[in-house]
Amino acid sequence: MSNAAGCGGAGFWQQRADVVVVGTGVAGLAAALSAHRRGARVAVLGKAGDTATFYAQGGIAVVVPRTDDSVEAHVADTLAAGGGLCDPAAVTSIVADGYAAVADLVSDGARFDDDGRGRWALTREGGHSRRRIVHAGGDATGAEVQRALDRASAMLDVRRNHVAQQVVHRDGAVTGVLVHNGDGPGVIHAPSVILATGGLGHLYPATTNPDGSTGDGVALALWAGVAVSDLEFVQFHPTMLFDGSASGRRPLITEALRGEGAVLVDSRGARVTDGVHPMGDLAPRDVVAAAIDTRLRATGDPCVYLDARGVTDVATRFPTVTAACLAMGIDPSRQPIPVVPGAHYSCGGVVTDVTGATEMAGLYAAGEVARTGMHGANRLASNSLLEGLVVGGRAGRSAAAHAAESGAVRAQPDLDERRISLPRRDLQEAMGRHASVVRDSDGLHALTEALHAASPAPTRGRAAFEDAALTATALAVAAAASERTESRGCHHRSDHPEADPARALSSTVRLRGGRVTVDQPEGVC
Repeated sequence: MSNAAGCGGAGFWQQRADVVVVGTGVAGLAAALSAHRRGARVAVLGKAGDTATFYAQGGIAVVVPRTDDSVEAHVADTLAAGGGLCDPAAVTSIVADGYAAVADLVSDGARFDDDGRGRWALTREGGHSRRRIVHAGGDATGAEVQRALDRASAMLDVRRNHVAQQVVHRDGAVTGVLVHNGDGPGVIHAPSVILATGGLGHLYPATTNPDGSTGDGVALALWAGVAVSDLEFVQFHPTMLFDGSASGRRPLITEALRGEGAVLVDSRGARVTDGVHPMGDLAPRDVVAAAIDTRLRATGDPCVYLDARGVTDVATRFPTVTAACLAMGIDPSRQPIPVVPGAHYSCGGVVTDVTGATEMAGLYAAGEVARTGMHGANRLASNSLLEGLVVGGRAGRSAAAHAAESGAVRAQPDLDERRISLPRRDLQEAMGRHASVVRDSDGLHALTEALHAASPAPTRGRAAFEDAALTATALAVAAAASERTESRGCHHRSDHPEADPARALSSTVRLRGGRVTVDQPEGVC
């Protein structure tokens, strides 16, 4: 680390790396390990706290050899869930590499539940036609994945309490990252940057996401002039534990419970998904979340219930869920679990190919922050850890190769940049009211007006940066949702309740002249 006169004055620090990875979840650490193993000098930046990976309960969707499953079947299920917006070639590429990626994770120390015959135990989740979900600790798969990757990454340069505030670039290529840490602002000069910042759940008052999921990577890409896509497709998990609170992170109640026979009922005991979809409670998440939302609007109840009393040995099979319920005074073996849909996963993000490469040379994205074409309009359950492992590994390899070809670069960040920023509670209230499970034109217009009332503010420090990132990301979500005048996947418009075949295409959102714009794909008018 060294001070640099003329580059921000006293306290402005500088460092160099070949590859900077922003994020410490599954995609970020898979990328970092992959780049490191190809000889790159890697710096990994994390804000603080737990990752979304740690909280993942269900598992990893993977085609296991010598079972009744196949890559073709997994691809078909993914495309069916994706509402016509998946890229079939991307889905096939990622699914086909899934088993090898999970096997590599096992080599790095991950241990998955055994079926008693020396093979991985497999379960089934919503939208899957086969039992193909590998899991660990019953419903603690994410914690095991995070443990294994943290352990494997122990030799890497992993820096906590570092907030990446700007992707620095020149002549269409990355030159580094502006960072804020306890020593103040600084820059890491690097020809390759990988965004693996996770999701945007804290756009909403209540979410299953950890505190750091504030849309950082989407905002960084927009500010750098890079395209994002499919942001209107925010997946609301059907079963977030309802505890009566108005805001913050809430525990997820894994879909695997329904895979093992738990059923959704309302306060009167009526099945929530009867007559809604042939797969019933195991329909894709958008279908189940919308069915719950419809039932709650009809009954005026604050929640529905997941009845897991028929699931054998629920406490042993699902210890994480059981612990969360018991903390609320609910025994899931004896009582139905109160649940509501909650902001859970962004199906869209920074536009990349299946190696994580964006349109900017040297900039990559992987995991939830990226839009590879894997998820389309609605992610299939447990495809997220799969994509993070596969594309994270590929992005690391590609970033290392690009760095080797590029050689040393010099970043010149804008230290005085100000971003528009709405107070977080105001933003979350507006998003929750107007851009939740079901949206309409009037609400989205009101949301956009509220966001445009935001004022420019400096972004030094984590809280200020996150508020600015949330504001930029919310503007992109609102713009994309306003333009999609149909219902598709996990985007539901009450004023346009049917899908429009002419709109089975993704649009692109960019930041131009400080304003968010939507580029309609060819064929949409």
